[in-house]
Amino acid sequence: MKLATKFQHLFKLTDDTGILQHSLYSIPDLTKGYTTDDNSRALIAASMLYEVYKDEKYLDLLKRYLSFLIYAQNSKGYFRNFMNYNREFIEEVGSEDCFGRTLWALGYLLNTNLSNGYQSVAVTLIKKALPNVANLNSLRGNAYSLIGLSLLCTSDVTEFNKEKVKILITSISKKIVQIYRENKDGKWKWFENIMTYSNAVLPWALLRSYTITKDEEVLDVAKESMEFLEKVTFRNGYFKPIGCKGWYKKGDEKPAEFDEQPVEACETALMYTEAYKIFKEKKYREKAIKCYKWFLGENSKNESLIDEETGGCYDGITKEGVNLNEGAESIVSLIITDMIVNHTGSVFK
Repeated sequence: MKLATKFQHLFKLTDDTGILQHSLYSIPDLTKGYTTDDNSRALIAASMLYEVYKDEKYLDLLKRYLSFLIYAQNSKGYFRNFMNYNREFIEEVGSEDCFGRTLWALGYLLNTNLSNGYQSVAVTLIKKALPNVANLNSLRGNAYSLIGLSLLCTSDVTEFNKEKVKILITSISKKIVQIYRENKDGKWKWFENIMTYSNAVLPWALLRSYTITKDEEVLDVAKESMEFLEKVTFRNGYFKPIGCKGWYKKGDEKPAEFDEQPVEACETALMYTEAYKIFKEKKYREKAIKCYKWFLGENSKNESLIDEETGGCYDGITKEGVNLNEGAESIVSLIITDMIVNHTGSVFK
């Protein structure tokens, strides 16, 4: 992709409020409004872009996404998720996944080289959110939160009692490990009886936890579940995420073929990047690169998901071919994957 158009769709999707959720083809679809989910991940993407290119235009994006998160947090420290185009949140509390993803984004911000002003905002939001972490029930909500907490521990900020955060990390990790023990069965080595969305975040969260706690049991579960996921998603030699039209139920002959989503390539690359850091084995680095190449055409349809004209990313792979819509989750997934695989400006590198 030409540098002049690289990721330009990110700017088209972003207005004064934040990043819009969807596009009809490459044109932003205002009827679908915004989500905190997308603005959280866009915050990570903008941070990475600024760290690599040092261009003020990315810092301007970052400010908008961070401002969105300030507005999204409610009085109890949770985060509202869906906002209509009138800048009205249509719910008082968003999903636990949204809560965890936001904590991940804020934790990431604490590890950047940005000025203290941005980190002070992140600290303020985290402090308000932190008491709610122990009450989460969602498996992925806990996993995303675990990633955020691990980033809090690796940051230089001194406003938190990191020993207490480490205790919280240990508690959540044990909870996830216990869920894994209860659900694994014979050849089925997974946390649930069905593999659905954001699968890689579960082993990845345990890998992140291990970097803080050095708990070998947590590492064993992370590795075993990661290897099981690998057998499913690399069964053809290239990366092929589980299709969202049917998923992969325990006992099924094979996973659903389609639709394949960009977020799966992104989070799987993040998982393998973390595994490479821990185990120092080249095969994990190679798998992360294959996740990136999924965007470039090394996939089940041999088609690129990158729109060379707009600098956007198509929304996935369907049975018929590429989904030509270009939403927020897709472009943000492409950016984060590109940054962690091809650049050094990421704290996950």
